[in-house]
Amino acid sequence: MYKCRAPQNKAELAQYYQLRWQILRKPWLQPNGSEKDDLEAQSYHRVIVDDMDNIVGVGRLHKNSQEHAQIRYMAISDELRGHGLGKILISELERLAAQAGVKTIELNARADAIGFYQQLGYTNDGYSHMLYGVVSHNKMTKSISSADEHLSQTADNLQQLWHQTIPLSKAMNIKICYFDQEKLLTNCEPSFNKNLHNTMFAGSIYTLATLTGWAWVYFELLAQSKQADIVLAEGNIRYIAPLGGIAHAQTGLNLVTGNTKPLADGNNARFNIDVEVCCGDKVVALFTGSYVAIAKRR
Repeated sequence: MYKCRAPQNKAELAQYYQLRWQILRKPWLQPNGSEKDDLEAQSYHRVIVDDMDNIVGVGRLHKNSQEHAQIRYMAISDELRGHGLGKILISELERLAAQAGVKTIELNARADAIGFYQQLGYTNDGYSHMLYGVVSHNKMTKSISSADEHLSQTADNLQQLWHQTIPLSKAMNIKICYFDQEKLLTNCEPSFNKNLHNTMFAGSIYTLATLTGWAWVYFELLAQSKQADIVLAEGNIRYIAPLGGIAHAQTGLNLVTGNTKPLADGNNARFNIDVEVCCGDKVVALFTGSYVAIAKRR
């Protein structure tokens, strides 16, 4: 049985890069290190592992913009090619992309892989480039839909409300890209929110995180048919690393405490919510917010 997941430690990450180099660079006499680029820290990395946790397949997704992403460095161990592992890997990368709000994915396929990607719904857009003067690549693209579990109408309604009533949310183009009552993801337009160092403004990170936590409380009230005014009573954020790529914020059941039950007795309901602001797989800021749903007075 094969599983697709993120590398879990430094040793697995080293194996991930080793397989990438072995399949994609070594045959053309390229040195170790040539399998990496400047976007590694901004990307989603996934591996295929066997029953013994040996890494037998690798692939990467990185976002180029708020709604556009690229798949690169797809590699499957030679002895396991043709066993459907590439399809598993692509499916997982597309799932990640859909949750992150991506609408279009592109990749550059070698001539012998064009048919494989066409079977998965990618369109051949023609010649892209020649790698090392001998390996021809074609550009391929695919439009993807929101995840089936995403409550799109619920999310769109709140997003529209934000843009109508909170001017900054519209200026930042904050979007609710995934919500399934267990997990919530938001993102924003990167170019508007970059500082002179080409990293995301601390204030923009804070705003994205704050509204993500607020949205969780809003959706909880909606699910329980409760009416209350939501306020942020206290918020703290820890900036872990500069955010140089495309941000998304996320929270979920495992990051939330509190419920709407006190509202039934006319009391305020309190929620403590952790929000992770991420760039690819990496958490770059951690926000902790204490939200209060203020009961409507009868």
